Amino acid sequence: HSSPSFQKSLKIRVGFSASNNIKAIAGATAPSVVSVKVKAVVTVKRTILGGTRSNNREDVTYFEKPLFLGLVCAELDSNGSEKPTINVYASVAGVDLFNIRYEAEFEVPSSFGDVGGILVQHENQKEMYLKDVVLDGFLDGPMNITCDSWVQPLAIDAQKRVFFTNKSYLPSQTPNGLTRLRDEELISLRGSGQGERQPYDRIYDYDVYNDLGDPDNNPELHDLCLVAKSTLILGVAEQDALTVQQKIWLEPYKLEEHLPDLINLYYCTDPESETRSDSNYVPRDEAFSRIKQATFSAKTLYSLLHGLIPAIKAAFGENKDLGFPYFTAIDTLFNQGIALPPQEQEEFWGRNLPELIQLAKHILKFATMERHQFFWFRDEEFGRQTLAGLNPCAIQLVTKWPLESTLDPAIYGPPESAITTERVEKLMGGDITVAEAIEQKKLFILDYNDLLLPYVEKVRQLEGTTLYRSRTLFFLTSEGTLRPLVIELTRPPMNGQPQWKQAFQPSWQSTESWLWRLAKAHVLAHDSGYHQLVSHWYVVTLFQFFLQLRHLKKKDYLTNCIHIGRLRTHACTEPYVTATTRHLSAMHPICTLLKPHLRYTMETNTLARESLINAELSSAVYDQLWRFDYEALPKDLIKRGMAVDDPTAPNGLKLTIEDYPYANDGLNLWFALKKWVT
Repeated sequence: HSSPSFQKSLKIRVGFSASNNIKAIAGATAPSVVSVKVKAVVTVKRTILGGTRSNNREDVTYFEKPLFLGLVCAELDSNGSEKPTINVYASVAGVDLFNIRYEAEFEVPSSFGDVGGILVQHENQKEMYLKDVVLDGFLDGPMNITCDSWVQPLAIDAQKRVFFTNKSYLPSQTPNGLTRLRDEELISLRGSGQGERQPYDRIYDYDVYNDLGDPDNNPELHDLCLVAKSTLILGVAEQDALTVQQKIWLEPYKLEEHLPDLINLYYCTDPESETRSDSNYVPRDEAFSRIKQATFSAKTLYSLLHGLIPAIKAAFGENKDLGFPYFTAIDTLFNQGIALPPQEQEEFWGRNLPELIQLAKHILKFATMERHQFFWFRDEEFGRQTLAGLNPCAIQLVTKWPLESTLDPAIYGPPESAITTERVEKLMGGDITVAEAIEQKKLFILDYNDLLLPYVEKVRQLEGTTLYRSRTLFFLTSEGTLRPLVIELTRPPMNGQPQWKQAFQPSWQSTESWLWRLAKAHVLAHDSGYHQLVSHWYVVTLFQFFLQLRHLKKKDYLTNCIHIGRLRTHACTEPYVTATTRHLSAMHPICTLLKPHLRYTMETNTLARESLINAELSSAVYDQLWRFDYEALPKDLIKRGMAVDDPTAPNGLKLTIEDYPYANDGLNLWFALKKWVT
């Protein structure tokens, strides 16, 4: 036998660089262990303090203590056990205006295997936002571990945080050395469902929106509480002593069955509602980043607007009911904006980001439009916006005639529409009947009648505001464009006056022409509100709340701010944020794909809950409009009569109006995504 040769080239574990970083520990006759030095660079983002000045960063002295770092092996050892982590402490190596840089050096043996993640822990005084960790020294080049997460100090969270490498794995493909950490991380994100959430928690859980109103601070509720109190005093057996109005108020509660409700009303509280707060919980990692928080936080904007309101009032004149005195006053918004107070004269400005001042200037100065100054007067533009403007999601095909309301006529007045057959046929030119136009799919409608009519009286109680419900009829011309025919505005019976309704139509007569323009302005306001409340928010997350609201009936009267919300986008996304984080590990490829698109959704929704959402109207919209299986774009178009199934057409759908940019572009995206995910 020949003696073994020790002249063979040194074999290095794949993934390590045979360079000056390699350290050979000599045995009796040959190298027995090979290791590599790996430099770790940790980036911590410096946060902005309570103020909003650009140089008002967190004091670096809060983060002087070193960071614990532990490399995690992706594979188990030969005995099926997890390999010990390789631990070091990283110290501050550099500071700039935005970042704190920590550095450390690992000595990694060749037998360690592939790195699957890193453990992080610190004992500093405050939480830190860990941006990323870069490990440099491997054969394949630097390894980046994206963190983008808040790490709490040891005093708050004794558990070491784990961050996995940027390589994605399906659950069945997870390296066995990471399986336990992957499962434990998901368990920690789900929480136990017990206790009160703290601002530093990272727990994602489901709950109802039960803090959107103030049911204990409402005149009608106080009346009901007084009735409940008198009822409890009189006793259930003495119901005959109640007045007729009291019996009407209490009828839904059926005293024998719902005495606990009366007890709650007696104390003027609602056990199923929480007190409204400006500090609603969101998981820590869902909070706005330092710049976004400083620029767009509710408190910052409140302070900013508090300082701007005098300037805004001055710009619009002393008479707040006057509005714009003439059209050139509107032009100044585009050309000059609103003059802001000089920074040197206001201590307020010295405490705020210069960026906020610039933001305010941009907010209060509108972009210049290149079109004719009065292009928005034109009926052609009004019709175009219906298909390609702010809210192209509400237009629908007319399939029934005559038009009628489905609301209770005893409360809202006669259901018949003021838009008559004779008027419509005359406006269409007299060459086609209404029945023929419906058969040929030439009549379309924006119908906000039944949605808005129940809230007209409430909105009109707000100083300086008014509201009608609207119904707008369009005719599809031979050129494929929509021409508005007639607009109906309605006010329900109120203040002792009967229902009022009137139909407006295009006219060359001066007064009627301006009434037509004002009617179009009302419709555009309704369209914009529908966009904010329905298209942009929508009520998946309000589903349980809606059921609760229906159960509470008179108990829970809510605020009547009608114009704000974000129903069809934000709210329906929030359950996906929660479900994704609770069930898909950070290593899951779908989680990696979705995370950038889901970011900030929960924080934005929380801010909306604090001051914007009208739960009563949202619930009503949900009741009338929402069906989950119809929310897909093709189904929605078919439901509104804007498309029909057609195997010969592109994407299998034929549009009722060919020049419908929202549908054309949307379907291309829809089916591209469908093809990609299937």
